[in-house]
Amino acid sequence: MSDTDRPHAPSAPQTPRSRAEPRLATRQRRRRRLPRHVRVALPLALAGLVSLLVSGNALRPFEAITTIEARMASKSDYFKDPEVRRLLLKHGIRVDIHRLGSRGIATQSLEGMDAVFPSGQPAAKLILNRQDHSGRSVRPFVTPLVLGTFREYAETLVKAGVATPQPVEGGGETLYYDLDMGEFMGLLDGLDEGRGTGDQDQDGTTERADTWNGIGFDKRGGDSNSGRVLVRTSSVCESNSAGTYLSLLAFVKNRDSTPGAGETDKQKAARDAVALARRIKPLIDLQGMWADEQADSYFSALGESIAPISLIYEHQYLAHQIDHERKKNSQDTSRVLLYPTPYALTEPQLISLNAKGDKLVGLIETDTELRRRAIELGFRVRFSGEGGTSEQLNTYLGDHGIQVPRPNRDQTKVYEPDLDVLERIINYVGNCPPPVRDTP
Repeated sequence: MSDTDRPHAPSAPQTPRSRAEPRLATRQRRRRRLPRHVRVALPLALAGLVSLLVSGNALRPFEAITTIEARMASKSDYFKDPEVRRLLLKHGIRVDIHRLGSRGIATQSLEGMDAVFPSGQPAAKLILNRQDHSGRSVRPFVTPLVLGTFREYAETLVKAGVATPQPVEGGGETLYYDLDMGEFMGLLDGLDEGRGTGDQDQDGTTERADTWNGIGFDKRGGDSNSGRVLVRTSSVCESNSAGTYLSLLAFVKNRDSTPGAGETDKQKAARDAVALARRIKPLIDLQGMWADEQADSYFSALGESIAPISLIYEHQYLAHQIDHERKKNSQDTSRVLLYPTPYALTEPQLISLNAKGDKLVGLIETDTELRRRAIELGFRVRFSGEGGTSEQLNTYLGDHGIQVPRPNRDQTKVYEPDLDVLERIINYVGNCPPPVRDTP
């Protein structure tokens, strides 16, 4: 029997094979590191957070910000300053500035405004006379009215006998000159009032004294300017600076006396004001600019070609010198100031028109940081509490390498006429449009 035919023994039943439990291979993943730029920036971010927490400003974006609508003249440059804006925001205040000249503020509608900031007292009085309630107000600083010019023109006025350079401690070129307004006005009108005969002028020449070449400008360094000796001003219908300059001219023309002072006859005072305005109108150049724009032109690269003399405020010039020293480590000796004698001091007044305005006035009146910033911007702070109006500013200028202006020995101050008299003079000289009043 072959093997193929032989029966086979039954095989053992097939049992399933046991399989080993599957093993899950675990692979250790490397911890991902922060990107390098994140690691570099993280300490700075933490430091900034700590700073915000310490200063109390961490939640500032979530706090309510009070927006104050304010109409301002040239002193709006204080509220435009980035540091002043930061300090106000720290107290939850943002000022939305509506730009207008001081007299424009006083003569136009104030609807929708919370506060106004005219640059001088005549406009402030006009505004206060219009209010039917006693709102808060503050005069935070003062600044003299000055004439900005260039060194060659100032030295020409020295040679003409109308300007005197202020001495410089330690020597060097001065930034400041004292200007005799009585003599200077003789150059502005070109007339020989009792100083000679015929066409002869004060300097003994036969040329007209109201041209720059006529008083010797072309004899200095080969330059020539046959234009009139004239001060470039803003519009008297809009600007406090021009109105104050007009008061200065009227004061000197009225023999160093305030027009209309002590006059009880109102009609006579009005007639005298118009007669005086007629005499000084040729002395003022109406440009229709705002005072801060005029300063911008004076400090521009083309300033000398725009106007030899510009009417500005002292704080604008000092702020320029402070910025020039900070950026270039030197004074701008090409631009100089003429301090008129007699002098005119302007007193800007921040006036509240409602409760929101009260908040801004109170802060400007009491905050020491805002006061310190005003000094850094060239203002003479009125209510420092630690010293007089000028001491802290003079100290700041000296500490920053800027010549400190010296007060003239002649302390004659120009006092502005009563509002009625001043308004008559302004309206005659400027031919101003009628005021726009609030709707009842």
